[in-house]
Amino acid sequence: MVDAPNWGQDWSNTMRANAASVFGSDPDRNTIFSIHMYGVYDTAAEVQDYLNHFVNNRLPIVVGEFGNAHSDGDPDEDAIMATAQSLKVGYIGWSWSGNGSGVEYLDMVDGFDPEAPTSWGSRFLTGANGVSTTSEPATVYGGGEGGGTAPNGYPYCASGSSDPDGDGWGWENNRSCVVRGGSADS
Repeated sequence: MVDAPNWGQDWSNTMRANAASVFGSDPDRNTIFSIHMYGVYDTAAEVQDYLNHFVNNRLPIVVGEFGNAHSDGDPDEDAIMATAQSLKVGYIGWSWSGNGSGVEYLDMVDGFDPEAPTSWGSRFLTGANGVSTTSEPATVYGGGEGGGTAPNGYPYCASGSSDPDGDGWGWENNRSCVVRGGSADS
């Protein structure tokens, strides 16, 4: 992950201007760029312009940090979240809890208590384009028929039909998997 300069905000557009050559120099194409959206991104137009540049140029990007307020300006969190969702760009809100030095307003919950969300936390977690309305659990963490990890450390199969010989072992996504409740599920 390549963080932008200028405290992550890239107000100089250095990362934006050089991202294609940086990405092109990675033979594994295993690079993602991270922009921090605070005061520089206080309008929908600025948010959309920056993120669209990367998406339109097929350059991987994530909003690696943003909040609903900041000492250097008022970021447009609504535009950040809506634009990220519409472009299928990931985003990370800052931060769960424990901020100090005058930026406690960035805490999503008071005192690390998930039952005590701040207004920022409520906005980020349950508001429009929030995490709870846009996210899906990764299948490796459970949910549905497949997903999760068997006690032996192998992933569960998404479908029992992945085990044609009935031995409890399946093959999905080019890897072994365990049929839930089968003989290998121990």
